[in-house]
Amino acid sequence: MYQSQKLAIRYLVAAFALFGVMIAAGLLAAAFYLEPGLLFDKLNFSTVKILHIDTLVVWNLMGFFGAVYWFLPQEVEREVVGIRLANVMFWVLCAAFLVVAAVFALVQTGPTRDSTLWLINQGRKYVEAPRWAAIGILCVVAVFMFNIVATAVKARRMSGVLGVLIVDLVPLFVLYLDAFPSETNMAKDMYWWWWLVHLWVEATWEVLIACIMAWTLMRLLDTPRRIVETWLYITIGLVMGSGILGLGHHYYWIGTPKYWFDLGGFFSALEPLPLIGMVVHAVYDAGVHRMRCSNRPALYWMFAEAFGNFFGAGVFGFMMTLPQINLFTHGTQWTVSHGHFAWWGAYVCGLISIVYVVLAQARDARQVDGPLWKWAFALLNLGIVGMVGGLLIAGMAQAFYERALGGSTLQSFITAQGSSWFVEGMWVRAAFGVMFALGYVLLVVDLARVGRRAAAPELRAAGVGA
Repeated sequence: MYQSQKLAIRYLVAAFALFGVMIAAGLLAAAFYLEPGLLFDKLNFSTVKILHIDTLVVWNLMGFFGAVYWFLPQEVEREVVGIRLANVMFWVLCAAFLVVAAVFALVQTGPTRDSTLWLINQGRKYVEAPRWAAIGILCVVAVFMFNIVATAVKARRMSGVLGVLIVDLVPLFVLYLDAFPSETNMAKDMYWWWWLVHLWVEATWEVLIACIMAWTLMRLLDTPRRIVETWLYITIGLVMGSGILGLGHHYYWIGTPKYWFDLGGFFSALEPLPLIGMVVHAVYDAGVHRMRCSNRPALYWMFAEAFGNFFGAGVFGFMMTLPQINLFTHGTQWTVSHGHFAWWGAYVCGLISIVYVVLAQARDARQVDGPLWKWAFALLNLGIVGMVGGLLIAGMAQAFYERALGGSTLQSFITAQGSSWFVEGMWVRAAFGVMFALGYVLLVVDLARVGRRAAAPELRAAGVGA
């Protein structure tokens, strides 16, 4: 095993541990909706929400890094350049997250001075990490870029997948620079903030996961390179193009011309299509060859990724960004419903599929199957669909009582929060959140057993321990 692949496993283990932290914070946030006075004067809802969202961002990034460090040496058939520095950056990222999480939980707020921006919280959603931690994240991404580019140069091998990945590294680094300015004009601040949040996550990440999924499909289903690379070229063209124009459905709310609303609503719905096409094409090609796949969990999570990306990011996204609908849904639980479903389909299912592939290769598992992964698969997917449904119910109640009837006043907001539809939606979200958490526990147990279930019977067959 390459040293970079050992680092990849550490990244994936840390990522899935943070996945659990994200779920715990999400359950606590759901409890706040049911009992607003929970942990009063000890831990506020805003902090719990920050931990839930920011942990999601960090663990996804760690999963992407781990996947690239696993597949890259296989792609170029040599060790990754600068792997010692990459190992140092792994511990830097872990330490930074632990310190920032402790500050969020224990300190929570600070005075209105620059020291708060540097040491406690920047106050910008999704990038709340204090500036010292943001600089640390930027250093980690810079080393990640160096590892990939230097390895490609030294190996003198450039495939289509690797080329697309290297191109995508530029916005992955540059767009995060938008996390640093402290613009006092709110319209300008939100303009550039959307470039970071929307374009970094919904364009740059889409291309990054597409590159990783291309490598995964080639190893999981023996998909021809020409197929995945063709879809990758379509992805980088459509995602980058539609991603920039898709930003427009946010612009309307900061005073830009109305035409941005229509352009953004249409183009933002196109972003998931190439990745879906890649998976569907690969599965079709594998079906022609009688679907020879010994890693059933990875295959099924791949299906879930394509389905969730299409409905969560595509259908739900298009439904919300249409101007006539977004007028009522903007900033409600309807948006949260879309966010949960889109993130689950676009990234999380794909990362779970990838980790099954990685562990099967790392432990030389010839067959990956068993009942436990099926229970985890069912509980996690039913849990997310249930949460999405509950949030959609609550969001529709908000859109009706707060926007359509109340005209977005403070009193109408309070009325919507107390409506039976909203409250019942929150109970549904919490109940299915518990189901989701149980699915996560079963998933972790099953991942720990990959490649080890058949070890005992094989040893007994060989006469070991007799």
